[in-house]
Amino acid sequence: MQEPASAESIAIEQVRVRVLPDGRMRREDAARYLGLASKTLSNLQLQGKGPRPIKISGRVFYYRRDLDRFIQEQVAA
Repeated sequence: MQEPASAESIAIEQVRVRVLPDGRMRREDAARYLGLASKTLSNLQLQGKGPRPIKISGRVFYYRRDLDRFIQEQVAA
């Protein structure tokens, strides 16, 4: 039986994403930030689930604060 990992042995992977000055991210960067595939994030949007997207000139963006809120909701559930 495997013992639970201690806090010291858990590695956190750093992910590089581009965040615009106002806190927006493109869908690809938002998906990377969440550890999801871009298509998964798109499917969540179609289902009415996931973080709130905004559309500007035909491009989909997500605010970092909305992504962080989505993460917290998933942890709480």
